[in-house]
Amino acid sequence: MIQRTITADRRNVLGQTLESCSKDPMTGFFRDGCCRTDENDAGSHTVCVRVSAEFLEFSARVGNDLSTSLPEFGFQGLKPGDQWCLCAARWQEALTHGAAPPVILAATHERALDKIALDDLRSHAAED
Repeated sequence: MIQRTITADRRNVLGQTLESCSKDPMTGFFRDGCCRTDENDAGSHTVCVRVSAEFLEFSARVGNDLSTSLPEFGFQGLKPGDQWCLCAARWQEALTHGAAPPVILAATHERALDKIALDDLRSHAAED
């Protein structure tokens, strides 16, 4: 089981305190492990997902290869099972194409609800 830390003053899609998504690999718009956001985060990196092979293949097909390492940017590349703060619009796009990865609801920021229905997130909730 993945250990999560609590992030004060942030809310998740369940209306509770936002939990950490992942520190290995380090994720989040602020690279602090949390899917928190602000006005500078144009992509709304608010959905904590457990990456699947199907999603990684889909993402590469639509122009965002997340599995290839880019050491010059400190990015080791993702593999199935990693947790990652995903852009809300990308998750919604993956859902439309049948490739949405499982969601960690407790670590998904409430701002994800600006683009995604809570029922859709719940129907793809990861089992711990």
